[in-house]
Amino acid sequence: MGEIVLYGADWCGDCRRAKAWLREHAVPFTDIDVERDDAARDKAVEIAGGRKNIPVVVLPDGSVLVEPTNVQLAEAIKL
Repeated sequence: MGEIVLYGADWCGDCRRAKAWLREHAVPFTDIDVERDDAARDKAVEIAGGRKNIPVVVLPDGSVLVEPTNVQLAEAIKL
């Protein structure tokens, strides 16, 4: 599997949950903190089609999940 990128923030409960799920299932990912990086925040909004919700998860095939549930993550990653 290629790289998964998660745009999120430490204060975001959904972000913490998604990161915990990925770690629990040994799925490697790059964590980008939109709170500390204005350019990353703008990119996450762009990727999410203008939505400002986080986390924004970019999958290796280029598909995007915005505020995914654990079930949506499992289905997208094929676990």
